[in-house]
Amino acid sequence: MTELVATTPGLLPLPDWAKEELSDLKGHQKSDLIDGTEGADVTEAYDRVRAEELDWQTEAALDRVVEGQGRWDDNIAHPLAVADAVDTRGIVRYYDNNNFYREPVVTDDLAASGDVAAELDAAADLLGEADGSLQAVLPGPYSLADLATDEHYGDEAAFLEAVADFLVAEVEQFPAVETLFLLEPSLVENPPEDGVDERASAAIDRVAAATDADVVCHTYWGAVPEKAYAHLMDADLDAVGFDFVSDHEANLYNITEYGTKDDIALGLVDGQNTRVESVETVRDRVEWVNEQVPSQSFETTYLSANTELFYLPVNRAREKLAVLARAAAEEEEVTA
Repeated sequence: MTELVATTPGLLPLPDWAKEELSDLKGHQKSDLIDGTEGADVTEAYDRVRAEELDWQTEAALDRVVEGQGRWDDNIAHPLAVADAVDTRGIVRYYDNNNFYREPVVTDDLAASGDVAAELDAAADLLGEADGSLQAVLPGPYSLADLATDEHYGDEAAFLEAVADFLVAEVEQFPAVETLFLLEPSLVENPPEDGVDERASAAIDRVAAATDADVVCHTYWGAVPEKAYAHLMDADLDAVGFDFVSDHEANLYNITEYGTKDDIALGLVDGQNTRVESVETVRDRVEWVNEQVPSQSFETTYLSANTELFYLPVNRAREKLAVLARAAAEEEEVTA
């Protein structure tokens, strides 16, 4: 029987109180954004953010909970933005939406900062060692390299390899986590060309191999082009994540044409739309996917938002988390 696991790709919205408080503490300029050297007052505020965002998820009864990534001012570019060998420069658009991040420009040999690992340590302490529900979130190496600028390695292939090494070193510092979501929207938004697609898959494989956790490569804002998807299937992943909100037909085509892993992650609620889906809608979408691929019985199906949730007001994000959790629990009751 398929295990249904309610989760999220992370990057939750800040609590309402935190937006004003952190703005006052940090300042209002680009230079005031998080760089890994924040003072005690800012650190304490983010500690409260982390605790509250974990409470949202445990109250919703998610099966996997994330640290929340409240400190990630630069969206999924954050791990590079706080690295020593990186300069953050002008503000650039975050894919094709109205959000922005500081361009991370790599100027020297990359080395892991331990920043994400420290956040996970703090989350693990709050949850308790025996909890077993903690999920790590990282940008995938292809997307992180795509969002950055290289002024050091001088070669696209060498830069992607360096970014993968950087993420591997970060993952090796993680506490025990149940699942790792690698976010790879660039596979959709700026898909790799011939040759690069194979290197991207190899880089994702190397990061996945750095942990004993179950690894999901989550793609969104559409579907990965079929050649890049075929190469992605060569990576030793536990699951690939599909955005069934933005383009269910193209994602289904990839699955039926090229297969997928024994587990699957389904982006079933819209992370960028305030309309809250019903539990019945989410269950129907899970059933529809299963009906379309009757030859494949998934060991684990992750029910998730299709994108990060930081686009949403807090109340809507929390409602969507609760819907996912209820859909997973009620579907298990129906199929038991």
